[in-house]
Amino acid sequence: MNVLKLENIHKSFGDLRVLKGIELEINKGEILVILGPSGAGKSTLLRVMNMLEPPDEGRVIFLGRELDPKNKRLIKKARSRIGFVFQHFNLFSNMNALDNVAVGLVKVKKMDWKQAREIAKMYLAKVGLSDKAKVFPQKLSGGQKQRVAIARALAMEPELILFDEPTSALDPSLVGEVLEVMKKLAVEGRTMVVVTHEMGFAKHVASRIAYMEDGVIVEEASPEEFFSSPRSEMAKRFVGAILERMV
Repeated sequence: MNVLKLENIHKSFGDLRVLKGIELEINKGEILVILGPSGAGKSTLLRVMNMLEPPDEGRVIFLGRELDPKNKRLIKKARSRIGFVFQHFNLFSNMNALDNVAVGLVKVKKMDWKQAREIAKMYLAKVGLSDKAKVFPQKLSGGQKQRVAIARALAMEPELILFDEPTSALDPSLVGEVLEVMKKLAVEGRTMVVVTHEMGFAKHVASRIAYMEDGVIVEEASPEEFFSSPRSEMAKRFVGAILERMV
């Protein structure tokens, strides 16, 4: 089943054309990893997927329904079903971990705080942070903050979760704990789109790789195909540079 479909997506900021006719489908239970150099348009593409950045041209279709930027109610409803895990966590500094997870349930799903906190406890446990429920973000490590952010996204029971370079702001020693949580979500059959520089995750967890450069999806392939025999010259250079770093 098709969860999200992008048709002919264009997006510019002033004179800078960032996305140039993107066509993409994400199916239920799929882990799509988007790779490419910095400035390729990967993060903008994610933000278009949940209409944080409405496209200048083209259609975003979520669960069979086109998301019209003018229909604010429809956009809000769609966003409540699309989780977004940001690079820099975006936690509320004045709330402890538990309330950071619960707040979306209160604001968006109109739950009372007691019910929302019960659900939040369950999702903090899921990411291994039951003992940090009362701790405020400034007392958490980067990896713990990102796991709280993932728990917050999961608590909304989304149809799709978008990850925008979720480990790039972390110390190398903390990357593993976040990737482990993401791997567990993949095993559960969650539908995920992940922008990442973590090639191990891309190679071993992704269902499909989409390689982007200069605002265009250059090629799509299985991880095995992409890393062993990329078709385009741009992807070959990208994979070659990765292999050189690993030597």
